Amino acid sequence: MNLQATHEQIPLKDYAERAYLDYSMYVVLDRALPFVGDGLKPVQRRIVYAMSELGLDAAAKPKKSARTVGDVIGKFHPHGDSACYEAMVLMAQPFSYRYPLIDGQGNFGSQEDPKSFAAMRYTESKLTPIAELLLEELGQGTVDWVPNFDGTLKEPSWLPSRVPHVLLNGSTGIAVGMATDIPPHNLREIASACIRLLDEPEASIAQLCEHVRGPDFPTAAEIITPASELAAMYATGNGSVRARAVWKKEDGNAVVTALPYQVSPSKIVEQIANQMRAKKLPMLEDIRDESDHENPIRIVLIPRSNRIDLDEMMQHLNATTDLEKSYRVNLNMIGLDGKPQVKNLKQILVEWLRFRSETVTKRLQHRLAKVERRLHLLEGLRIAYLNLDEVIRIIRTEEEPRPALIARFRLSEEQADYILETRLRQLARLEEMKINEERDQLEEERARINVILNSKARLKTLIKDELKDDAKKYGDARRSPLVERAAAQALDETALVASEPVTVVLSAKGWVRAAKGHDVDASELGYREGDTYLASARGRTTQQAAFIDSTGRSYSTPAHTLPSARGNGEPLTGRFSLPAGARFDAVAIADPATRLVLASDFGYGFVTKFEALLANKKGGKQVLNIDDGARVLAPALVADSARDRIVVATNAGHLLMFSVAELPELDKGGKGNKLIEIPKAKLSGGERVAGVAVVAEGRGEVTLYAGQRKLTLKWNDLVEYGGNRATRGSLLPRGLQRVERIETTA
Repeated sequence: MNLQATHEQIPLKDYAERAYLDYSMYVVLDRALPFVGDGLKPVQRRIVYAMSELGLDAAAKPKKSARTVGDVIGKFHPHGDSACYEAMVLMAQPFSYRYPLIDGQGNFGSQEDPKSFAAMRYTESKLTPIAELLLEELGQGTVDWVPNFDGTLKEPSWLPSRVPHVLLNGSTGIAVGMATDIPPHNLREIASACIRLLDEPEASIAQLCEHVRGPDFPTAAEIITPASELAAMYATGNGSVRARAVWKKEDGNAVVTALPYQVSPSKIVEQIANQMRAKKLPMLEDIRDESDHENPIRIVLIPRSNRIDLDEMMQHLNATTDLEKSYRVNLNMIGLDGKPQVKNLKQILVEWLRFRSETVTKRLQHRLAKVERRLHLLEGLRIAYLNLDEVIRIIRTEEEPRPALIARFRLSEEQADYILETRLRQLARLEEMKINEERDQLEEERARINVILNSKARLKTLIKDELKDDAKKYGDARRSPLVERAAAQALDETALVASEPVTVVLSAKGWVRAAKGHDVDASELGYREGDTYLASARGRTTQQAAFIDSTGRSYSTPAHTLPSARGNGEPLTGRFSLPAGARFDAVAIADPATRLVLASDFGYGFVTKFEALLANKKGGKQVLNIDDGARVLAPALVADSARDRIVVATNAGHLLMFSVAELPELDKGGKGNKLIEIPKAKLSGGERVAGVAVVAEGRGEVTLYAGQRKLTLKWNDLVEYGGNRATRGSLLPRGLQRVERIETTA
């Protein structure tokens, strides 16, 4: 007979949806999120349980980690051995777990590199004493047992934790569509909050925060998050915690002695060294990592001089490195109803106390059942002692003594079996006394258990007493001090640049570079083939450099970011976007408040502050309106608006000096006012302003260049060329009436 193969046909959409949903539920419930009861994920629970089955308690001799991992993946967790071992290592690292559950011997990684642990064939492990709080009540009827993956063994669905472990060591995990980030906490604080909640079930989250003041990381870094933000985090189950490194002053240096959770010294050293190489830490001379066995964290920061403000320097480093770090908090976990949920602090503690109450009740009921069974057996044995001769006769004469005993003394089958299994030596008088003593003790224990089971108040008292005892035995002082501080702010970029003299050089083809010092002859520098010197400006590395193109637009960039003059520099078109056909004509560098004269060679200009030239965008901004055919002149810096004089020279030899006060100051730019009179006919004939200079009253001097000839005019000479703004000025001597440029020389 041929059997037709049967199969189900369903739409691909439905199959994919069901498969993805099944996978999602598996990841959420069986892999990524901890259970509120014992605070463990399945792999962690199976590791702890497998180690207890191997007899690896705190008093035992450790065994190879490979043995434990083999048992875990072979019996309970059919996944990769490396992932299982990594989960095991994490529970053994005192810098990762606030209360490690595994005592590892060998290389289990370091804070420097948590992933540097040795292979499992080299390390040994056993459980820590505090792991007993998860396992102590395991065999006392407190948990549900389920088949393992192949149905050959049983494993616990959860562990009967005596403390709220879900908050003690915290947890991180990424599921499908959700994640969890639970920070570690202090056992004593959590136990105190639980006791408060047992005494006052209506206690608010704010009242619970009087006990749970904040997370408690394994490191001694400060938690600087304000108490109000921590309270809001515990009220919603979401938020963030900010931790900051601890440092001290020692021999003029700053010494870091504690780092935030999961931050390694090498990473901090690398981050600071990168800033030093980028010349962004001029106040720091050197950095040394002196961490060793005695001082797990010791990073020495050596300032350039004793005038450096160490507090200001550390504030900047806190803001720009992982010396200050923020941790996301998302109290997402599997509740007692088997569903994932983001819970607030009170919800977590209330659910755990319900879990603990149920666990203690099951434990007491399990013990009560054992006591009553033992009392039942002892009662049968007592009847046997009272009727010893008759019992012996029945056993000797009856072919089936069991039913005979049951019928004669009204015993249960269990009592009859126990009497028949009793050894002869237990029939001694002394043994009878021991049995009576044991019975009295068990009856007393039964009465005590019944009182607790029948009284909610007694049950609460028992839970409170056990919490107090466990907190006293396994708890410790807070490690992460709570210190309210404002979040660190990085220093302004200019404050991080050493103030050094610099000369910014611009070539005719728009290439720029910066030479150290002011004694640089820019015209003598080497230039690319076909390129020549155009303009230069002297300033400091802490200032901004501004460049003006042929359309009157200004562009700016920090001077310290310009390339060195050792090479040919870089094209400004790589930094800025010029209008089509435009070129760079001028450069200036100064403090924002410095005034300067902007002018075109058509003889128009105005005074403005240097900050008007600063543009924090690639396309620059319009600062000077240019006539068709006009060219931007090199800006001239003004020291004293009331006393300085402006000297204007044309290429036809006309020179005019007038007061800066005669020229209006404009904030938003424009064409400006006329500086010197150039008749239209002369302008059409090619007469232009060769340059503008600003001199100090009574002591200034300028130098005029005309081909190979030059003329220096001191103040007494310049006075002869004084006049009103917008006049024609006076002619220079013969031979100097073809002026090419003008410079202030003093």
